Amino acid sequence: MAFEATKREWCELYTFFRLLADGQVHAGNAEGTKDEAMTWPIAMIRREEHDGTRQYIIEGEEIHICGENMDKRIPREDFDTVAHLVLEAVKASRENDVESPEGVEEFLDEVAIFDLEAQTDDRTDFYVSFFHKDTPPVGFCVRSKLTSMFPLLDGGRTANFKFEQTGVKFATPTVNKINAFGEDDDVVGRMMMIERLGGNLKFNDAADKIFRSNLGMIDLHFPRVVGEMARAMHLEGITKVSELTEYIKQLNPLKIKDELINKHKFYEYKMKQFLLALALGMRPAKLYNGTDSAIAGFLMMDAQGEVIAYQKADKDTFAEFLYKNTRLEKGSTNKDKYGYLERENGVYYFKLNLKIGLLKR
Repeated sequence: MAFEATKREWCELYTFFRLLADGQVHAGNAEGTKDEAMTWPIAMIRREEHDGTRQYIIEGEEIHICGENMDKRIPREDFDTVAHLVLEAVKASRENDVESPEGVEEFLDEVAIFDLEAQTDDRTDFYVSFFHKDTPPVGFCVRSKLTSMFPLLDGGRTANFKFEQTGVKFATPTVNKINAFGEDDDVVGRMMMIERLGGNLKFNDAADKIFRSNLGMIDLHFPRVVGEMARAMHLEGITKVSELTEYIKQLNPLKIKDELINKHKFYEYKMKQFLLALALGMRPAKLYNGTDSAIAGFLMMDAQGEVIAYQKADKDTFAEFLYKNTRLEKGSTNKDKYGYLERENGVYYFKLNLKIGLLKR
């Protein structure tokens, strides 16, 4: 009987097979499409299974699989055939769980793949050596536009920002009325009600001290920048990071000089630094000291099965891609604990959450 796996699992496996079959990968450009002029030849891919590490070495028209108690060669064209079967199955399915196509399970047994998602502790999906098998391998994460993608930043309540409620001092019944307004996700409705009743929401700080310090590594005033972006997403309906950055340039929450904004492109530069740090390992609740994690890049799979690569070796392109292809998203108000007035040391605060995802277009 055929087994089922999620689209995300199948897409990771497809990407792995596609790279082995092609023996190369195109670099991605800032727009999110392949750079026709730049390809990186692949020599070896290292992948983790529950029973140990496997190396898949490209040797001519064969893939030489090496691992503990394993040494065998498989024609590269077999990986190409199975990749096509997986892609067609994922594209044809309306459900998130996709049944394995005929012949795929037998092939997975033959190449000793038991975990469709690689078993790693460093958040990579697999490691790739370019040019020569002895070249130090670099870790990649797979992202596919055929399924939901892991957010670039999904820190939950640790990625919240506090806005102090100023202006009119609300009585407890008024606060309860505001918090009871609308559905759980009607954050804008509650923000507008505060304003209608004479209150203001003044940016205070990042709610979590570790996240605050991590943002401070980008710039000491960066929490205000992204906090105002989160506010603008709700009140102005702007979600794309590049468009929010343009909005912030006009708002200029840091009150910096026009020359720094327009000639030096301060806000764009800081946002690209932040996005790149997120891609390479920054997390809200883990202390960040500027050192990159094991993740060295993304492998992006589009809806047609084309795979392109971004890596920190080309940071400018990677950062520009992230800047043009990310957006702010709304998390769960209940799970992430934001969107309501909460009292803290006698002062009411309204929290907003920061969640950043990749565009699927």
